[in-house]
Amino acid sequence: MDQPVAVVSGAAQGIGARVAEVLREDGFRVVGFDLRETPGGVVGDVSSEADVERLAGRLDRVDVLVNNAGIAGIWAFEETSVEQWQRMLAVNLTGPFLLTRALGRKMLDQGSGAVVNIASVAGLRGVADRAAYNTTKHGLIGMTRTLAVEWGGRGVRVNAVCPGWVKTEMDVESQAGGHYGDADITDHVPMGRFAYPDDIAQAVSFLADARRSGFINGVALPVDGGWTADGSWQSLRLSKR
Repeated sequence: MDQPVAVVSGAAQGIGARVAEVLREDGFRVVGFDLRETPGGVVGDVSSEADVERLAGRLDRVDVLVNNAGIAGIWAFEETSVEQWQRMLAVNLTGPFLLTRALGRKMLDQGSGAVVNIASVAGLRGVADRAAYNTTKHGLIGMTRTLAVEWGGRGVRVNAVCPGWVKTEMDVESQAGGHYGDADITDHVPMGRFAYPDDIAQAVSFLADARRSGFINGVALPVDGGWTADGSWQSLRLSKR
C-alpha cells in the first residue's frame, strides 16, 4: 500500500513502454492505460470519459501521471478533414484533460503528486503540414503551464517533456508515407541523431521524482538534441559536425 503508483497512458509501445520500464526501476507500481493490454495495466481509450473514470475508480492512490498517449498525422491544412482534426484533438488534448482531471483529484486530496505531459518540439515551433498535431501539442503545453500555477501551491507539480523526433513505431509509420527520411531529421539536429525512447523516459523519471525536481513546476523541457536551439542555415549547421 505504501508503494507509489504511476499511471502511464499509451504504455504498450514506443516512448510509453520505455517510460513504464524506467518508472518500475525507480520503484513505482506502474499502471498502463492503453487500447492494448499491458502488464498490470487497464485497457481503455484516453478520449473516453467513461473509460478514464473506470480507471480512476480502480486506483486508491496516484503519485505520478504521464500523459503519453498520442497520434500523429501529416496533412496540408487545407486538406485536413473535420474528422481528422477532431480525432487528433480527442486523443492528444482531450485525453490528457480527462486523465489529469480524474487522477489529479486524487493527487490534490493527497497533497502531493506530479503530472508529466509528453508534448513535442511541435508544441514549441511550427512544422508544416502538421497543423492539427501542432495545435494539440501547443495546447498541451498551455494546459501544463496553467495547471502548474493552479495546483503547484496544493502540492501537485505539472511539467511537460518536449521530445524531438524519436525512433519509434510512429516515426516508421510517418516515414512510410514518404513525407521525410532519416537525413531530414539528423541533418537538423546538432547532435546528429534521433532521440531514443530512453532519452525521453529518463527526463520523465527526473520530473516525476520530487527528490530531484521538487521545485521544478510549469516547465516545457525540450529533449531534442538541440533542435529548437539551432537557428543556423543548413550549410552552416552541417559544417559544425
